[in-house]
Amino acid sequence: MPRIIVVGLGPGNPNLVTRDTITAIESTPHRYLRTAQHPSAHLVPNASTFDHVYDNAASFDDVYSTIAQELIAAAHTHGSVLYAVPGSPLILERTVAHLRAQHHVEIELHSAVSFLDDVWRVLNVDPVEVGIRLIDGHMFAEAAAGESGAMLVAHTHANWVLSDIKLSIDDPDPATEVVLLHHIGLPDEQVVRTTWFEMDRTLDADHLTSLYIPSLGTPVATEMVKFHKLARTLRDQCPWDMEQTHHTLVRYLIEETYEVVDAISNLRADNPDTDTDLIEELGDLLYQIEFHAAIAEEEGRFTMADVTRTVHDKLVSRHPHVFGDVVVNSSADVESNWEAIKKNEKAHRTGIFDGVVEAAPSLSFAAKVQQRAARVGFDWPSLEGPMAKLSEELNEINEAVALSDPEATMTEVGDLLFAMVNVARHLDIDPESALRGAIHKFRRRVEAVETLATEQGRSMKSMDLSELDALWEVVKQYPTH
Repeated sequence: MPRIIVVGLGPGNPNLVTRDTITAIESTPHRYLRTAQHPSAHLVPNASTFDHVYDNAASFDDVYSTIAQELIAAAHTHGSVLYAVPGSPLILERTVAHLRAQHHVEIELHSAVSFLDDVWRVLNVDPVEVGIRLIDGHMFAEAAAGESGAMLVAHTHANWVLSDIKLSIDDPDPATEVVLLHHIGLPDEQVVRTTWFEMDRTLDADHLTSLYIPSLGTPVATEMVKFHKLARTLRDQCPWDMEQTHHTLVRYLIEETYEVVDAISNLRADNPDTDTDLIEELGDLLYQIEFHAAIAEEEGRFTMADVTRTVHDKLVSRHPHVFGDVVVNSSADVESNWEAIKKNEKAHRTGIFDGVVEAAPSLSFAAKVQQRAARVGFDWPSLEGPMAKLSEELNEINEAVALSDPEATMTEVGDLLFAMVNVARHLDIDPESALRGAIHKFRRRVEAVETLATEQGRSMKSMDLSELDALWEVVKQYPTH
C-alpha cells in the first residue's frame, strides 16, 4: 500500500529536530515540505514545497485539501513519500488531519517537538493547571465562541488575521492584555505584552507568530467575523465583486442608505413585524461598509478594525460628559461641546464651509451651508427675514416667467427653494424630513382619489381638474390623509 511518512521540523531551532526525523528524511528520497518558510526547512534537501498552493488557492481549506490530494497522488506514483511540516504533525496541522481521514494510502506519523513547549517556557505557565485552550487563528470566531480565556491562538501569521480576531468580540475592553509570541526559541525571540486594540499594529506578524490571551471580560462572538469572512470570500471568488472599486460602489451605498430611511419611515410601534425590513436594510447598508473595508484591506491600506477603532475613539473623545468629567445640562450643551471638539480635531479646516459634504441631498446641503454661514453671523435675526425673502423670491420667479427666460426662471426657482430651507431652519424643522412627509401625504391622497374614482366606475384620466379637485377635498377629510 502506498505510504506517506509525516515528520515535524519542530518550533524553529534545528537542534530540536529529532534523530528519528532526520533518519526518516535521509531514507526517503521523494520529499515534500508544506512550506519552505521555516528555519529548519533546510534539513529536508531536494524537497518540493507547497508554497505555490498558498498563492493560488481561494481559501485555506482549499490549500489543505489540495496538498493532501497531491501527496496522495505522489505516494501512488512513488510508493513512499516524506511530508515535513513545521512544529509537530499532531498539533494544528490541518493537512495531516486530511491525510489521516482518508484510506487510500498508509500514514506513518513521527513524533516531534511542537512550538508549545517553548511557549509554556516563555509564558512561565503550566497549560494543564491554567486550562489553556489551543485555537487555530483562521477559525477563531467559531472555535472560541463563548470562551473567555485562557487561549493560545496559533496560525496568526499576518496582521489581518490578528485584525479578524480583534473584530470577533462585539464589545471588548480595549485594555485587555494579550501577549504576542514572535520567533519563540530563535535568537530574535520576542515576547510582547500589548492590548486588545493594539495587537494588530504592534509588530509584523509572520508564520512564527502566536497570540496568548490570558482572559477576556467579554466572550467571543461570531457573527461579525463570519460577516467579514463572507465579504472577503465574495471579493476573492465572485466576478462581480472582484470588479468593484470604492468609486463604483458609491451608487449602491447611496441606494442602500435611502432604503434604510424608507424602512425607518415604515416602522410602526404597534407592529413588531415592521422591524424585519429595517433589519434587512441595515444589514445591506452594513455590507456596503464591510465591502469598502475588504477592498482597502486587499490594497493594504486599512481594515474594518481601523474603521471601528477610529469611530470608537472619535465618539469617546466627543462625549467628555460621558467618558470624562465635563458637566452638561442639556442636549444643546452636548452639541456645543461636540462642535468645539470637532473644530479642535479639524484645525486644518479654516474656511467657513470646509468639511461640508457637497454630495449630500440638496435640501440637506442647503441647510448645512446656511448653518455654517449663521455661525459667523451671516443670518437673519428672526423668522420675519426669511419669510419676507420667500415672498421676494416668488415674485422674482413670476418676473422671470413673464420674460420667458428659462435660465433665469431656473435660477429663481433655486433661490426660492433655498429661501424655503432658510424658513425651515429658523423653525428648527429638517427640510428633508418635511418634504418627504409632504410627498408621502400627497401620494396617499392621490391613491385615495384613484380609489374613489374607481368606486364611481370612472378613471382619473377621464376626469377634468374640477372633478378631481372635488374628490381631493373629500379625501382631505380622512384622518389618515
